[in-house]
Amino acid sequence: MTTIERLVAVVVFDQVDLLDVTGPPEVFSLLQREMDEPTGYRVLLVARTMDPVITSAGVRILPDATFDDLEGRSIDTVIVPGAVTVDGDRRVTALVEPDIVEHVARLAERTRRMTSVCVGAHILAAAGLLDGKRATTHWSTAAQLAAEHPRITVDAEPIFIRDGDVWTGAGISSCLDLALALVADDFGELLAQRVARQLVVYLKRPGGQSQFSVPLEPISTTRRVDELRHHIAGHLADPLTVTDLAEFLHIGDRQLTRIFKNELGMTPAAYVESARLEAARNRLETGDDTMGRIATSCGFGTVDTMNRAFRRALGVTPGEYRKRFRIG
Repeated sequence: MTTIERLVAVVVFDQVDLLDVTGPPEVFSLLQREMDEPTGYRVLLVARTMDPVITSAGVRILPDATFDDLEGRSIDTVIVPGAVTVDGDRRVTALVEPDIVEHVARLAERTRRMTSVCVGAHILAAAGLLDGKRATTHWSTAAQLAAEHPRITVDAEPIFIRDGDVWTGAGISSCLDLALALVADDFGELLAQRVARQLVVYLKRPGGQSQFSVPLEPISTTRRVDELRHHIAGHLADPLTVTDLAEFLHIGDRQLTRIFKNELGMTPAAYVESARLEAARNRLETGDDTMGRIATSCGFGTVDTMNRAFRRALGVTPGEYRKRFRIG
């Protein structure tokens, strides 16, 4: 039996995030334990030179090859990790080195599948590989990506997105989810799930799962909106219309909508639905309530309405979500 070689080139450079580099190769290595025949994956760390690369964690890694060494070779998958700078106000900015962008663009010309991990999406974007596509990145730099590359549809919610043969992953640990998705694409869901168990990941997360939940969203800058958010969380089963929320704050409907857009970046209805989704997700993960009871108590009213909300936001049904993320 002839083994198909799947050459995987992981781009490395100074200050690259260490887990972004090491996570996907670990997934590919664990896959071999689950298979009787060779996977065909051959992972190479590729850099400008063969000199040691100092990662953001201060750990030095040694490249396996230079970009010049791969000249003319067909590549199955390129994985582009990222790097950031953080200023004195803790503002995070993605690092994009022009020569790395040039090397990545050249690699893409002979690569079947381009992928990025975390803020590596900024490098793919600078190389023109995300134009006209939907993509994700770490939530902290999503606004930067959207502002610098208006031709990209940036979605900071999913943990990974596939658009054709270009895959983009969200932040840090989601590099494992992206790599598992690549394994599933190459070898099927069953083997990917077996690797997930090796990683002590409860179950392989779907790409539609959000990067973070409603309580971790940026806190509003005004006390009255904080009070309203707590009111919403405590009254999810109530109608919570725009008029209801405006009356709670003793303001008009239009003023309420402006406040939500300015301080939370969404409409009141979108925020209420996200809060209901978060509550339902928690109930699905930790309890045994029926779908009907969860739909009622979280304010969806009917199971059908809750199903549509889950599919719209997460790409899965509540039943599928419970099956994958049930704790205990």
